[in-house]
Amino acid sequence: MSAAISPATGRSYGVHRVCRVWVLPRSSFYHAANRNTASRPARRGPAPPVAEASLLAAIKADLASSPFHGEGHRKVWARLRYGLELRVGRNRVLRLMRDNQLLSPYRRPPRPANDHDGTILTEAPDVLWGTDASMVQTLEDGRVWIFAALDHFNSGVSEFSCVRGDLSLIRLAL
Repeated sequence: MSAAISPATGRSYGVHRVCRVWVLPRSSFYHAANRNTASRPARRGPAPPVAEASLLAAIKADLASSPFHGEGHRKVWARLRYGLELRVGRNRVLRLMRDNQLLSPYRRPPRPANDHDGTILTEAPDVLWGTDASMVQTLEDGRVWIFAALDHFNSGVSEFSCVRGDLSLIRLAL
C-alpha cells in the first residue's frame, strides 16, 4: 500500500503515512517486510558432528532403556556424553527434549484407575483394619504407648494394647 500511487498527487503514499493512518508501528511493517526475504541459517558456526535427527533418536533410545520415569536432561546428556561418547552440549539436549516433550513433566508413569468410591466401610467384619498409636505420660509407669486396632466394618476398637517404658506389654481385648 505504501508503494501505491495517490490519484490526487501522483506520488506514492509512503510508509510513514500508511502506518499513521492504519495506526500501525513502522517497526511492525519493516519486520513483516523482512520476514519475506531469504531465510537466515538456523544456527551460526560449523555444523555439529551429530545431526539433530540422530541425536533425537539417541535421546529417545536412552529414555526407553532407562527404568526411571523422572530423569531430566542432565542425566540423559551425561549418559550420551560419557556412555555413548556423543560430544553434544547439555543445552542442545535440553532444547531437543523440550521441543519434543521428552522432559519429565510430560513423561509421567501411567496411573492405575482409581476404583475408590470414597468410603472405607466393608461388607463384613475382619476385612479391613486400621491402626493408630499414641503416647501418654503417666505418674506410675512413665511414658506409655497406646496402640489400637480399628475394624472398618463397625468402626469399633477390637484390640487395645499398652506398652510401658520398660517395653512390657499389657494387652487388653475388648
